[in-house]
Amino acid sequence: MVHQLRAALRVRTWGGLVLSLLLGASYAAMPLFALLPQLWGFVAASAVSYVADAWLHRLEPSFIRRMAAFRIDRTMRFLARDALLLVLAERMDAPEPVLVAGLIVLGGQFGVLVLYAALHRVIRRTRTLPVAVRNLDMGDAGIPKALPALLYRRYLRRLLHLDLPMHAGLLAGLAGANWAVTKAGYALSLVLPTLALLALAGQLRRARRMPEREEIIAEVNRQLAAYRPEVALYFSFAAVSRDFMYQVNMWIETLESLDRRPLIILRERASFRYLSRTRLPVLCVPKADDVAELDLPDLKVVLYPGNAGKNVHMLRVAEAKHVFIGHGDSDKLASSNRVSKVYDEIWVAGRAGRDRYQRIRHAVDDAAIVEVGRPQLASIRPHAHHIPGPLPTVLYAPTWEGWSDDDCHTSLIPMGVELVSALLEEGVRVLYKPHPLTGKRSPAAAQADRTVREMLEADNHRRRAAGTLPAEAGDLEPRLREIRARIEELAGRESTGDDAEQTRDARPPQRVGSDEWRALHDEWHRLYWHQTGALRHDVITGQLPTLYECFNQADLLISDVSSVVADFVASLKPYVLTNAHDVPDGEFRAAYTTAGGAYLLDRACARLPQILRSVREPAHDPMAPDRQIVKEYLLGPDRPTSMERFNAAVNALAETAVLHQQEHALDVMPSLPAPARHQPS
Repeated sequence: MVHQLRAALRVRTWGGLVLSLLLGASYAAMPLFALLPQLWGFVAASAVSYVADAWLHRLEPSFIRRMAAFRIDRTMRFLARDALLLVLAERMDAPEPVLVAGLIVLGGQFGVLVLYAALHRVIRRTRTLPVAVRNLDMGDAGIPKALPALLYRRYLRRLLHLDLPMHAGLLAGLAGANWAVTKAGYALSLVLPTLALLALAGQLRRARRMPEREEIIAEVNRQLAAYRPEVALYFSFAAVSRDFMYQVNMWIETLESLDRRPLIILRERASFRYLSRTRLPVLCVPKADDVAELDLPDLKVVLYPGNAGKNVHMLRVAEAKHVFIGHGDSDKLASSNRVSKVYDEIWVAGRAGRDRYQRIRHAVDDAAIVEVGRPQLASIRPHAHHIPGPLPTVLYAPTWEGWSDDDCHTSLIPMGVELVSALLEEGVRVLYKPHPLTGKRSPAAAQADRTVREMLEADNHRRRAAGTLPAEAGDLEPRLREIRARIEELAGRESTGDDAEQTRDARPPQRVGSDEWRALHDEWHRLYWHQTGALRHDVITGQLPTLYECFNQADLLISDVSSVVADFVASLKPYVLTNAHDVPDGEFRAAYTTAGGAYLLDRACARLPQILRSVREPAHDPMAPDRQIVKEYLLGPDRPTSMERFNAAVNALAETAVLHQQEHALDVMPSLPAPARHQPS
C-alpha cells in the first residue's frame, strides 16, 4: 500500500513521502482552521505548508511536477494559502479596511507576477540565439551579459515568497490587534515585487541589444572557417535529451584523439546543457534552417551515435560521408535497424556486429560495414589485473523496459526483486546500477527499482546493526562535493547564465584542463570507493561513478541483453545473462551473440549458487575459454588497438570523401566554349 502511494505521488524517498503528506495535511487543515476560526492552528498549518513546499522543491522535483500536472502548481498553492488567510481574517472580525487592503495587496501582488512573467518571457526569447556555442571564440559577437541571476533565475519562487510580509503582518494583527504591523507587511508585499518588476524592465533595454540571427551565424561561420572541422559528431534526441546524453559523452575522448579536426553538433538545448567536458568546438543548432546556414566546406565525415528523425538535416550534405557509429554493440534488434541503410558506412566493434546486420539481408551492403573496435573500453581493467575483495562483488545492471511492452528486455520486472533477494541470501556484495531510463515508461519497472533499492538499504542496516558491516571510512563528502563542483566547472555546466551567456563567454579551451579532468575523476573514484568500503551494497545512479569504474569493482556482472554486456566482455571476467522467459539454453545462445561466453540465469535463480562458484573458486570457471573467443568476436583483436582502428577508419573515409568530391567536380565541370572568330570587316 505504501509503495503504491509512493508510486502514485512520484516520491523517491521516505522523507519525501512524509513531506508530501504534511503538505497535503496542511492544505486540508487551513480551510478548517480558517472557518472555525482557530488562529494558532492556522499559523501552524501555514508554516508547515511553507516549509514542506520549499523542501519538496529541493528533494522531490518529480512530486512537484506531478502536482503541476493536476493544476496544483506553485502559484495556485500560494494563492490558495493567501485567500484562506483572508477568510480567517474575515471570520475573526478584522476591520473592513484591513480586509479590503488585503484583497488589494493580494490582487496587486499577482498582477505584478503576471507582468513580471510576461516581461521575463520577452527577455528570454530575445536572448535566444540561433546557435549556442562552446569552445569557439565568440567574444566579437556582441552578445550582452546575462541579466542578474536574482532577477532572472527561479524568479517565480522568489516573487511568490514575497507574500510572507503580508502573511506574517496580518497574522500578527489578528493575534494582537496591532494593525500597524499589518500595514507594514502589506506595504512590503506590494512594494518589493513592484521594485523587482521595475528592475527587470530596466534590463529589457540591454536584452534588446542582442545581435541579429544573421550576425550570429556569420560570426559562427567565421570561427568555423578558422578551425576548418573535418569530422562532426551529430546528435539529436529531442524526447529525453538529459538521459540520452551518454550516447554523446561516451565518444568525446575518442573524438579528441583523432588525427582530423572534430566538431560536435547538437540539436536540442537540453543536450547542450548536459554535455560532458570537452575541448572540442560544440554547436547547438535547434532549427533545421540554421543547420543549413552552417558553412562546413572542409567537412569530410559525419558520425551519428543514434538514429533520429533530425539526422536527415545533416544527411543532405552530399559532400561528406555519413557513418552510423551507434552507442554500443548490443544483440537487440535495434542494433541492426533497417534505417541504417541511409548511411554510407556502419561502424561496428567486431565481427559480431557485421553478422548482426545479416538479419536484414539485402538492406545493408556488407561492404558498407567496417569493424573499428570500441575505443571507450581502454579504461576497463582486465581480469588478470583484478584484485578480489573480502566478499564477491556482483554488479547488477539491468537494461530499461523499452518503448513498449513488446520489446521489454529488462529482467527487473519479471525477476529483479527475486534475483537481488537470492544474491543477499548468498552473502555477496551487490552494486546496483539501473539504466538511466528505468521506470520512465513502466510503473512496474519503477516499482521493482524502488523495491531493490530498499532491500539493499535494509540489508546494509541489518548488517551494520549486527556489527558485520563497518562504518563508512570518514566523512569524505565535503571533498567529494568539492571535486564534483570543479568537474562541473571544467565541463562548463557551472555557469549561472543562459545559453547566450555561455556563448558570449566561449573561448578556445586550454589543454591543461584535460589533465586536471582526468586527475579529478581518478581522485573522486578513489575517495568514493574508499568511503563506500568493500562490503557495503551500493545503488549507483548519475554520471559518477562511471559504468566502467563499476566494472573494475565487480567480480561478476549480471545483466540483460544490452551493450553493457558487450562492453563488460572486454574485462574477461565472468558474466551472467538473465533468461527471464526460461528459453532453452541452446536457443538462447543461438539468438544472442553475447550469450556465447555467459552463464545463463533462469527466472527462479536456481542456478545462482553454481554461477557464484566461478567467482569464489576461479578454478571452476568453465566459461572462461568461451569468453576469450566471444571477446574477439564482439570487439575485434587487441592489436591494433581500437583507437588506432577507429582513427584509421576516419582517415580512410575522409580520403574517400575527398576523392569523390574531386571526381564530382570533374563530372560537372562545364565545357569551355570555343573562342569566337572575328571576321575581318
